Amino acid sequence: MRMGRAALLDSVLPAMRLDLPALAADGDWRAQFGTDIDELCLEVGFGSGEHLLWQVANAPRAGFIGCEPFINGLAAFISALPEHERPRVKLHDDDALAILRALPDGSLSRCYILFPDPWPKNRHAERRFVQTASVAELVRTLVPGGQLRFASDDPGMIDWALMHLRAHPALRWQADTAADWRIRPDDWPETRYERKAIAAGRKPAYLRFLRADD
Repeated sequence: MRMGRAALLDSVLPAMRLDLPALAADGDWRAQFGTDIDELCLEVGFGSGEHLLWQVANAPRAGFIGCEPFINGLAAFISALPEHERPRVKLHDDDALAILRALPDGSLSRCYILFPDPWPKNRHAERRFVQTASVAELVRTLVPGGQLRFASDDPGMIDWALMHLRAHPALRWQADTAADWRIRPDDWPETRYERKAIAAGRKPAYLRFLRADD
């Protein structure tokens, strides 16, 4: 019988939860995982997990940290994740910035921030994840040549992200033509939210930044 979501969370989530105090204490991100891995990736706000599931399946030597504060998203992801892949995935249901602050320099090969809440009202702008401080932490934790991917269908959020990401001298926007940010790359799978946005007539932007080599 298929295990219910509540039971799955109770039985599986504790073992998959990121041990943030240990990570902050020793910085040993490899010790967080139950198997050998070659690189580390982070997704901030993975929603129902379609993108994260695809990345896990297509990067068998990578470990993944998925951050999602909503229980329904965590349950949907765990339900869909094959059991044999669980040792390569750690989950965090609180502030993603705490993860970045706990990671040592040059830890992440990739970070994904896909369709975050745009917090469109001016008085709520400080709640957006992309801020000067978080971008600095992202750059610090990316390996030289590491990639940051950001997507949004909200024009204000896109402008905000470009302003903050392009302001950091160590980030290089990978866009030579409009197609580079208008067309989603093949290794960037579509999500449920993205399909809804496109169906509603909103046009997403797909931004890719590389950390400059030291």
